Amino acid sequence: MNSKKFLLFFTFAHFKLLILPLLLMMPSGCGIYSFTGINLDPSIKTIAIANFYNNAGNGPANLSQSLSERLRDYYQGNSPLKITSPDGDLLLSGTIVGYDVTPVAPSGDQSASLNRLSIRVQVKFVNNFDETKNFESQFAAYEDFAQNRTLSQVEGELITVIFDRIIYDVFNKTVADW
Repeated sequence: MNSKKFLLFFTFAHFKLLILPLLLMMPSGCGIYSFTGINLDPSIKTIAIANFYNNAGNGPANLSQSLSERLRDYYQGNSPLKITSPDGDLLLSGTIVGYDVTPVAPSGDQSASLNRLSIRVQVKFVNNFDETKNFESQFAAYEDFAQNRTLSQVEGELITVIFDRIIYDVFNKTVADW
């Protein structure tokens, strides 16, 4: 056996000895855990996501409906939970409480070179299996856009980016336990 073959065999043999114990330890954790970060009690099977309300007083007419549907889609695509209505093992509800456009980067001519769209959402979460996980919390995100573009030109794209961030944060706080 030449030295290259020996080195390859030696490395592979040691690799197997290191990986096998790691693989055996992985399924020994508590609850359901996946590489998506979900950490749930195995008895939790369903989530009810109520329609969110828009109390911000502005924004597109379908803003709350869009958030509610995108939340349902995200949970369905990224967790083993079944979406149910009106009752579930987990309950998620909320209200859009802020939808604001503000100038954020003043330029030399007394105007803003950047504007910011901010959205705030008040979320209530109920875990019917573990009351210590219940919370009511506000989630917010924003996205800036150039002054030479109007809100109506960029609104749809900005809302998508902002909702992605809010949904990710809500998901992590509810089922990933981060």
